Amino acid sequence: MLLQDLFGLFSLSAFFMWGFLMAFFFNAFVYSLGVKRGTTLLLSSFVMMCSYTLSDYFFTWLSLKNSLYLNFALYDIATITALLCLYKIVKKTTQSFLYLIIGLSINTVFFALMHIDIYIYENKQHWWLWEAFLYTVNLVDITMIVALIVDRDILGLHKLKNAIRTLLNPSANSKVP
Repeated sequence: MLLQDLFGLFSLSAFFMWGFLMAFFFNAFVYSLGVKRGTTLLLSSFVMMCSYTLSDYFFTWLSLKNSLYLNFALYDIATITALLCLYKIVKKTTQSFLYLIIGLSINTVFFALMHIDIYIYENKQHWWLWEAFLYTVNLVDITMIVALIVDRDILGLHKLKNAIRTLLNPSANSKVP
């Protein structure tokens, strides 16, 4: 059974839109308390909220061609670009920033693979890539929402990044966050 059969395509889309909206509202509240100012947290949650709102299934009628997966891949690339521009401006990020960049990159790869499979190879037969796409993209979206709200290294990606950095460059131990 497909996940979208259980919840419906529009229900999942609305859930993720609502999740990023709530993450933005929560971060606006935290920002108004004077916590985590001077970081990319509030702006990155705003960018994610805007991205997921603009790329909602409801607005697909704005697209020139009906290639849904390519549109989502392009939206994710634009969102990654906006987040990296924010990082260049603010120069101080939080724990959730890495989760957003990695999550959007994973989603972009899966959207591109689905576009190639369905629109270029014209595959209409259900196979394991479709299931992997469905569960991975939804799990990554939920992880990004949780990462924006709790702003912690929930999966240990920062520890993994620092371990890899130490293995590749032992002289620069823990000077870079």
